[in-house]
Amino acid sequence: MSTPAAPATVTELLLAQAGSSRPGLCFEDRQWSWREHVSECARYAAALGARRQPGAPFHVGVLADNVPEFSFLLGGCAFAGAVLVALNPVRRGNALARDVARTDCQYVLAEPRHAALLPAMDVPVLPFDGLELPGQAPLDVAPAAAEDLLMLIFTSGTSGEPKAVRSTHGKIAGPGRMLASRFGLTTADTVYVSMPMFHSNAIMAGWAVGLAAGAATALRRRFSASAFLSDVRAFDATYASYVGKPLSYVLATPARADDVDNPLRIAYGNEGAPGDLARFAERFGCQVIDGFGSSEGGVAISRTPDTPASALGKLADGVAVLDPETGRRCPPARFGPRGELLNPAEAVGEFVNTRGAGMFAGYYNDAEADASRMRDGMYWSGDLGYADSSGFCWFAGRAGEWLRVDGENLGTAPVERVLRRHPAIAEAAAYGVPDPVAGDQIMACIVPRDGASLTPAELGAFLAAQGDIGPKQHPRFVRVASQMPRTATFKVLTRVLATDRWNTTDPVWWRPYGRGHPPEYVVLDAEQATSLDAEISTSPGR
Repeated sequence: MSTPAAPATVTELLLAQAGSSRPGLCFEDRQWSWREHVSECARYAAALGARRQPGAPFHVGVLADNVPEFSFLLGGCAFAGAVLVALNPVRRGNALARDVARTDCQYVLAEPRHAALLPAMDVPVLPFDGLELPGQAPLDVAPAAAEDLLMLIFTSGTSGEPKAVRSTHGKIAGPGRMLASRFGLTTADTVYVSMPMFHSNAIMAGWAVGLAAGAATALRRRFSASAFLSDVRAFDATYASYVGKPLSYVLATPARADDVDNPLRIAYGNEGAPGDLARFAERFGCQVIDGFGSSEGGVAISRTPDTPASALGKLADGVAVLDPETGRRCPPARFGPRGELLNPAEAVGEFVNTRGAGMFAGYYNDAEADASRMRDGMYWSGDLGYADSSGFCWFAGRAGEWLRVDGENLGTAPVERVLRRHPAIAEAAAYGVPDPVAGDQIMACIVPRDGASLTPAELGAFLAAQGDIGPKQHPRFVRVASQMPRTATFKVLTRVLATDRWNTTDPVWWRPYGRGHPPEYVVLDAEQATSLDAEISTSPGR
């Protein structure tokens, strides 16, 4: 007897739970069984179909936090053959209206608290109850294939305007099945989703995982570090997804002797700092597994038990580090006795899926952006890195963060790793500011740890003692801030920092003598800042 094919679509995963009386969705003090959840999805599908405008893309914008209606609407779109456009409530006004327009939304369903974020526009904005849900609806679903579009999820837009990533049924159902199987999740588990559902992490590493396992999914309206542990206990959560920075926020909450007394078994996500992964696992008595990937899904890298502490993991089959200019494979990284990368100019390149697009289904109506990702039949991730002869690889920044310093390409990630190594620094971001002659100068923004002190001289001495960055990688400017501008998914908005340069009320330190000299920092005063601006504005190369 042949084995039935695994569900390839979100529709199939939902239908597999249609008869289950086990808990399916939890939110605050409310709960729905899977049977009730699927019935709600059918009601929303009927209401979506009733409002469908023929002859136009069946796209529905959703502007909401992690509320039950988001889950019902996602299932409703799957059943109705519609596409859910996940709008970011951190965006505002005309920028948000542009997101609606360029994704061809027929209308936007918004939580009342978010409706005012949108300006007056031609596309109707409706409250959730504006759909006129029927009392009951038959389980009558539109046919769906793995390659059919289900969601449009915007990239974070840390260095430019967000792009709408095409997320198919297969791109959502596939990771859900894979992670549920990898971690042995069953109907006895509860998946905790506190990352925003307008982002891929919450959908593919959270919501879809619970659905594929038939586990309960517990939604948190918005992430809260202080409520994390109490939520895990209250929902009896055994699995949680994350993106890097929230781990550190949870770790910053006061530790208690009974923190380890909780049901959490697995935390899975990406961009976690190596030190945070180990501390989180020890404090909360769980396994923390960090992967590497993006909303686009063309390249994924997973850690193995033998992965070096600062590495991402081992390159998957077909993934290589290529020179973005020549397309040739970069030579393996060579390291010095203190772990310093000896050959960055030749070893650093772009992570590329040489076998094709992987899970990348393209951007919506953006041929130029598609072309930047797919070249010569290969997926170019836009992520920089390097790999040793064993295939272990390290992150070196984004392609947009590849700085040209004294004629040499340098990534920002190694600079950030070294800065975060200082015990007084909680957060660090490196980015480029104009060089008056040509190319870039490196600037960094740091956030000191609560109660910690750090002087310009101490930072300079610390950097001079680090063997794994060279003189050209020492930041020329350092901004000392109480917090950094971030997206709703906790990514640093480096474009905002780069636009500010040294024109900020935060203290800024600098090295007056520039590169080639020891990293000795002094405070940048207003007169010097004005002079720097003038020097750049009058530079022939600017």
